[in-house]
Amino acid sequence: MDATTNALLIDDDTPLSLPDFSRIATDDFRPAIERGMQLHRDELAALAAQAAAPDFANTVAAFDRCGNLLGRVLAVFHNLTASATSPALQAVQRALSAPLAAHHSAVYQDAALFQRIDAVFQARHGLGLAPEQLRLVERTHRDFTRQGAQLPPAARAEFATIQGQLAELNTLFAQNLLHDENAFILPLADDAAMDGLPEFVRAAARQAAAERGLAQPVVTLGRSLVLSFLGFSRRRDLREQVWRAWVGRGAHAGAQDNRPVAQQILALRQRQAALMGHASFADFKLVDTMAGTPDRVWALLDDVWQRALPALDKERALLQDAMAAAGASHPLQAWDWRYWAEQVRQARYALDDAELKPYFPLPAMVAAAFECAQRLFGLRFAPRTDLAGYHPDVAVYQVDDAAGTPIGLFLQDNFSRPAKRSGAWMSMLAVQHRNSADGAPRLPVVLNNNNFARGEPGTPTLLSPDDVRTLFHEFGHGLHGLLSDVHYERLSGTRVLRDFVELPSQLFEHWGQERDVLRRHARHWQTGAAIPDALLDKIAAARRFGQAYDTVRYTASAMLDLAAHQQPTPVDDVDAFEATTLAARGLPADTGIAHRMPQFQHLFAGDGYAAGYYVYLWAEVLEADAWQAFIEAGDVFDPTVAARLRAEIYSRGDSVEPAAAYRAFRGRDAGVAPMLRERGLID
Repeated sequence: MDATTNALLIDDDTPLSLPDFSRIATDDFRPAIERGMQLHRDELAALAAQAAAPDFANTVAAFDRCGNLLGRVLAVFHNLTASATSPALQAVQRALSAPLAAHHSAVYQDAALFQRIDAVFQARHGLGLAPEQLRLVERTHRDFTRQGAQLPPAARAEFATIQGQLAELNTLFAQNLLHDENAFILPLADDAAMDGLPEFVRAAARQAAAERGLAQPVVTLGRSLVLSFLGFSRRRDLREQVWRAWVGRGAHAGAQDNRPVAQQILALRQRQAALMGHASFADFKLVDTMAGTPDRVWALLDDVWQRALPALDKERALLQDAMAAAGASHPLQAWDWRYWAEQVRQARYALDDAELKPYFPLPAMVAAAFECAQRLFGLRFAPRTDLAGYHPDVAVYQVDDAAGTPIGLFLQDNFSRPAKRSGAWMSMLAVQHRNSADGAPRLPVVLNNNNFARGEPGTPTLLSPDDVRTLFHEFGHGLHGLLSDVHYERLSGTRVLRDFVELPSQLFEHWGQERDVLRRHARHWQTGAAIPDALLDKIAAARRFGQAYDTVRYTASAMLDLAAHQQPTPVDDVDAFEATTLAARGLPADTGIAHRMPQFQHLFAGDGYAAGYYVYLWAEVLEADAWQAFIEAGDVFDPTVAARLRAEIYSRGDSVEPAAAYRAFRGRDAGVAPMLRERGLID
């Protein structure tokens, strides 16, 4: 195949470069991916057939180097299908999901290849391996065994078949959800429809309409716009309409109904677990986590749940008092909660987002995140206007360390748009490692995607405190990828156990709330005035308000996930299962949950967080305890603590077992009390 006619096949590993997105056509992906799979198979066949006895260098390290072209093409493909998709690209995604899953299964179920991997694994303690090499052997061996490499032939084949079916269903689930998110708009035809909306919400609605070629302002299902509308609109009927559209995503009868898709995914996962000798998919999945077992996860979830419900009762009482004072006689419903919480916040703390957001323009908050990375780790971010991203929204930065040495590229894609999936996430176009075929180190290329409601032309995008937290969270993931300093690609950056991966991101959120940071960067976008100390006092005083509501909604979603994946028999009706499970746990109807099953992308658009949505809470135990190291030092930018954080957490990747990495940073295991205090669940 002529690489000059397919930009994806240009073998360019030049540091600090990006693919030429302007030359990449949708039709390029299938031949490039097929070529990548063929080259990968050829490399692995040669590895398995070599006459030399298996050792670390010729087998495990060599395996880590295989598949370079395929990995590079898939990184581009997966990023575009998430961030800049199209009907044609979605068709390619559907067509390739099963072949890619089959390729993955063929790699990890190759008997000759596994025989060599297993031989090194069995002899590993007598080979004089360095700690990172030993970790690579053990993680690679586990990758094979968890893909069925040790199963009898018939079971191995069934496991692979299921992997292909799941890949197709995961793709279908994500595309169905994107369809529903794009299908809904609520026109705001007049001032009556916009009653109560501050100017920043009205501006976001006008911009959402302009992006869709519409004359009237509209509410879409972009998260930032939905939550703002629910928090400020005085039109209870419209709040209910938007809320029902939001919670009903993926749950409409017809071609885009995700309920049967979720049912099939759960059934197939349960069958995989049975093939692997586990009672449930949760048992199978949690073996390879810090938690280890469902019982340990339930213990954490139940503890938090029992503390959160009484705290929620106190928050509800405040809302009901506000309703009574305003003469509202209707019962509090789920579409009312955010509106009345905003009324309480304004009355009790004299604080509202309309007052706050002018101090949080997006460019200033990006600069704040960059400065925190510089103060903590010596990093500097310089715009690379000569490098073009995959969309005009994408900003590209070169990242240098304190000595001025480049360590990677950082791309930021901040705005919601119809061709982009909802949520916020970090991904990579290239991964840091030093195990390349030519011996040259590979630098990371990291992406952050957010879904902020874009400001109108001539005005900046204004963020809420929750948006700022999201920005810093994803940037924390980005730093985890950028600061990686390992030899082997399999152990790089964020390729860690799932309930450890959220530690660097959730920890970094703290700097986005620090007074010193906000005084420097939170400036009124029109006047340039720094945010007043009085307003910072209000933010601090209000910080715990609403924590019970958020905790209940999150924990209910995590419990629903674990319960669904712990069923010994398949769930045959996701609506009924969801309702029964949440009722048994005592979920109040007026709060709802963060994610209903037909829209739960964490669980059903892939298996990364399946039986694992609890990980944010698990990691919060770690990050709240880790933050105390800076508090104890008396300086949130303490250089000694920051150096230890970089060395033991952000740079380690999966080269060290996570609990050992945390102990190396903190000197002990994490305690749960700091997390409970942060959430206002203990004094």
